[in-house]
Amino acid sequence: MNAEPWIEVDIARQRLRLLRGDVVVMDVAVSTAANGPGEENGSGCTPRGWHVIRARIGAGCVPDTVFVGRRPTGEILTPELRAAAPERDWILTRILWLSGLERGRNRLGPVDTMRRYIYIHGTPDDMLLGQPGSHGCIRMRNADIIALFDQVAAGTRVLIAEQSGVNTI
Repeated sequence: MNAEPWIEVDIARQRLRLLRGDVVVMDVAVSTAANGPGEENGSGCTPRGWHVIRARIGAGCVPDTVFVGRRPTGEILTPELRAAAPERDWILTRILWLSGLERGRNRLGPVDTMRRYIYIHGTPDDMLLGQPGSHGCIRMRNADIIALFDQVAAGTRVLIAEQSGVNTI
């Protein structure tokens, strides 16, 4: 199978699928924004439309590596660390930083996905997935983000849709 991989995030179903052509390679639960879909800077919403993976961050880091500002802090998430910051939106293990491809929708100006620092990233494994809850990013289980990270490259296309079944471009 030589088809290029691409990712589809279905906001309604709270699922992420990795596809090669029309073949589903991976289908896992995620959590998108508690504020729902939307593109405006500061909205806390998950941006819709076509994106591309701008950068892959965290290769080789152990599961539960804590990231701040896209850099590992040197910490590994523990129950004690988590208890010290119960409201924190933990960014763990790996980061796939997204950049919008649709000028005026998710690229440039007040709707720029990259400048909003929207990622697909790991989250504590006891976080509830399958329902909205993030601050705009797409949260995944640590094992799932590692598996996804290992199968995609910078430049991989990502479609974030309110429901699946949208045609590829």
